[in-house]
Formats: sequence, C-alpha cells, structure tokens
Amino acid sequence: MILVTGASGHLGKATIDSLLKKVPAKQVVALVRDKNKADNLKAKGVQVRVGDYTDPSSIISALEGIEDLLLVSSSSLDRLQDHKNVIDAAKEKGLKHIYYTSGAVSNYGTTPLMPLAASHGDTEAYIKSSGLTYTIFQNSMYAETIPMYVGEKAVDTGIYFPAEDGKAAFALRTDMAEAIANAITSDGHENKTYVITGSKAYSFADVAEVLSELAGKQVTYISPEPADYEATLKKYNVPEDGIFILSLFAETFRHHDLEQIDPAMENLLGRKPTDLRTYLKSAYFSN
Repeated sequence: MILVTGASGHLGKATIDSLLKKVPAKQVVALVRDKNKADNLKAKGVQVRVGDYTDPSSIISALEGIEDLLLVSSSSLDRLQDHKNVIDAAKEKGLKHIYYTSGAVSNYGTTPLMPLAASHGDTEAYIKSSGLTYTIFQNSMYAETIPMYVGEKAVDTGIYFPAEDGKAAFALRTDMAEAIANAITSDGHENKTYVITGSKAYSFADVAEVLSELAGKQVTYISPEPADYEATLKKYNVPEDGIFILSLFAETFRHHDLEQIDPAMENLLGRKPTDLRTYLKSAYFSN
C-alpha cells in the first residue's frame, strides 16, 4: 500500500488523484491531520488515516501495513523535526520506499531562500543516512503561485513585483503530481533525485507579455525598488509575514536561483509539461 502525507493539501490531493488512475483505491492511503477535511478522499474509496508530523506515535500507527510512503514536505517553520519524525517512523516500520517532495533551488548555501531551502537539504541528507530506499523530487516553483506575486487582477492593474529580470521554471502542481505518481508506480527510481521543473524558465516580463497577448491589450510589468515594494504592501495592510515571504521570493528571483531547467518531469510524464500560456489562460481567462 501507498501512504500519501499531507493528503488534504493541494499537492497531496493531486498526487492521490493521479495514483487512482494507476492503482486500485484500496492500495492508496491518505494521511490527514483533520479527518473532517477528508470526505472527498473517502468518497473516492481511499482509506483515510489520521496523523500529525509532531506526534511520532500517530505516524507509527498510520504506517501499519504500508510499503511505500510519499512524504509531502511540511509547511511548518520547524519542518525539519517534523520530517525526521516521519522518516524515523518509516524506518521503525521497515518501509520499502520513501518518496520526498523537496525544492529546486540553485546556488544552495548562498540563495536568499536558505531559510526555507536549508530544511529541504537537511531532510534529504537525513533520508539518505536512514538506510531507506528513497526517491527525492526537487520541485520547482508552482505555476499556481503566480497570482500570489502578480495579483489576481494583473490584467487590469499590471504587474508590480521587484523580481527584475529573474526567471523561474514554473510548473503546474498537477503535472508534478502526475510525474510523482508515475514514479511511485513504476520501477527504476530507487535512490534517485529528480529535479522537477517546467521545460522553460519565464520572467515576469514574459508573464506580462503572455497576459497582454491573451487580453488583447498591454499588461505592464514594473520591478520597483524592494523598499518601495514593501512600503506599498504595508500601505495595503499586507501582514508582516506575508511581506516577508513575498520579499524573500522576490530577492530569490533577482538572485536567479529558480531558473534551473531539467528534463526529468517531461521524462516521467512521457509528454511536455503544461506551458505558461495554457496555465495563464485558465487562471485569468476561464470565464
């Protein structure tokens, strides 16, 4: 059986949907913290188990009868310890294979994203030292995060984000999920690390250009000074933690740390990943 953690989250749910196209529902187990958020999973015939990364005993119980584990990375600030709890439980239960969703970032060690990237690197090292058979997916930026950076009304307001000419190899979360499910349900991925990216890196000027083509009017892109950007966010009462995250990723774009392109996802999918234009059309022009 395959257990997917974080099953009520976007990537977890999408991976389960892809798994269900390949294996019977009885072979898929969803781990959630709140069973009340799992009704849609139960309706699909998936077994739901309750567990919390911070409660090792609950993870050990949830892993009963499990062979393969997909550890979807935690969003907690203390996620390294969360991940260690799950890895230790997997080792104790003698699991056959652990899969981990990490992050793709260049210039590891100097990237501005180190506050987040460090826990991924440390988790990868912990998995490799555990003796468990593993597969690591270093996922690039979700295309679905673009509206977070440019705004849901970017077609009308233009794009105001201090990324300069920095790019990212954006990829759809559903494409990533399909690639992960394909790896879990096929052989030959033992003790490998895959960099999961789109087939092209795009700047926010590229995003503005595609939106302009789709809208039939010019969508502008302005990259302000970081201090001016933060002042604007404060003016619109964006919470401090939100300002921190947006500014951190803007700095990472400027540092050119998200531009890596790798054929791994295309190979796992057996097709080209969804391109930026297709995503932006669905996100901004679906009505």
